[in-house]
Amino acid sequence: MDVDEVLLDADDRMDKAVESLRQTLAAVRTGRANTAIVERLQVSHYDQVMPLNQLATLAAPDPTLVTVQPWDKSALQPIMKAIQASDLGITPSNDGATIRLPIPPLTEERRRELVRLVGARSEEGKVAVRNIRRHAIDELRKALRAGELSEDEERRALTDVEEITGAHTKQIDEIGQQKEQELLEI
Repeated sequence: MDVDEVLLDADDRMDKAVESLRQTLAAVRTGRANTAIVERLQVSHYDQVMPLNQLATLAAPDPTLVTVQPWDKSALQPIMKAIQASDLGITPSNDGATIRLPIPPLTEERRRELVRLVGARSEEGKVAVRNIRRHAIDELRKALRAGELSEDEERRALTDVEEITGAHTKQIDEIGQQKEQELLEI
């Protein structure tokens, strides 16, 4: 059993959990136009479901507007339906070629709701990191019981796992706090 392999695997998986949180929080709208809020919307077109960013060009020409320009004009109506069915709370309008999504300013109540959502998503990220930590610790304990590791090596490896976990938990906290500050800015 290679301790470095277990540590690298845990670190890599924790990095992926942090990146997943970063992408999830990018889709939370902050009152400013950002194409990330619609990139991952699933659109049903030609009997296939695919992300919006694979069907159209997305842009944020000004702070209060996101534009969606489908590459295929026949995708206009399915994209409109997907936007209306989403939980964005934005009413799209179109001119036959481009869909415009006006981003209304956030109310105080909606800001607080989004801050709670960010907190919940951050906590989910921390849970994912803790699950990865638990898995790594289990692997190390199995190796100790199998005689593949000495107690000193296991203790050192457990310390390393805790350091990696702490670093990733800190990253998650920073990402969450940064998003909360964005949401509370007026």
